[in-house]
This record gives sequence, C-alpha cells and structure tokens, in this order.
Amino acid sequence: MEAIHSDAAPAAIGPYAQAVRCGDLIFTSGQIALTADGRFVDDSVSAETQQVMHNLEQVLQAAGCALGCVVKTTIFLTDMGDFAAVNEVYAAAMGDHRPARATVAVAALPRGARVEIECIASAVNCGDGESAPCC
Repeated sequence: MEAIHSDAAPAAIGPYAQAVRCGDLIFTSGQIALTADGRFVDDSVSAETQQVMHNLEQVLQAAGCALGCVVKTTIFLTDMGDFAAVNEVYAAAMGDHRPARATVAVAALPRGARVEIECIASAVNCGDGESAPCC
C-alpha cells in the first residue's frame, strides 16, 4: 500500500492518508470543504460541495488520476434536504462520467461539515477500449 499526498488539498485532520494506492486502485479518504490552507468553506452546501470535489480532484491528480477514473463514490450528508444541491455540483464536476454511488445520511461530520465525499478510482484504462486510458 502506498500513501498518496497532495499539497493542493487539505492535510488529513487525523491519523490517515489523503489517499492510498493498493494495486490498480486508488482509495481516497473522505473530503470535507477545507481548503489546502485549512480554511473551512461554509458559505452554502453548494460551495462546500465545490470545494470537496476540488479536493478529490487534487488528491486524484497526485495519484496520476482524474475524476474520470472514479469507479465509485460515497457521499455523506447531514441533511438529505441538501441532496439536490449536492447533486447539481457533483454532476457538473463529473461531466458525462457516471460512476457507481451511494449517498448516506449521517448525524454529524467533522468540523460541522454538511457534506463529505470519498471515492475509489481505477489507475488503469477504465474506458471502452477505444478511448484513451482514464489515468
């Protein structure tokens, strides 16, 4: 297992890596709306989600991947009433890419966050065989 680190994403706030590579898979830790310098973005759930997606993208880039390499995401929400707003930002960030996904309601998240997202990405060609490798 290889730890992945990006200075362009917030440092882990506990004893864990931003992501790890195990074989051909990249597993990110859950990201909340912290900037790389540790500031929490809490203007709105949409702004939080934009920061979370940015963080995931930066961590994946450090692993040599991109959002298009993601095969599964898990979204944690403190309020399912935020589902539509989170979906809108998530869809914009993912473009036409549609990995498997679960969304789970939770009682609370670190730092008072309203949304946290983790993902699993493939570090090999995840296209249809005719497209360029995803990573």
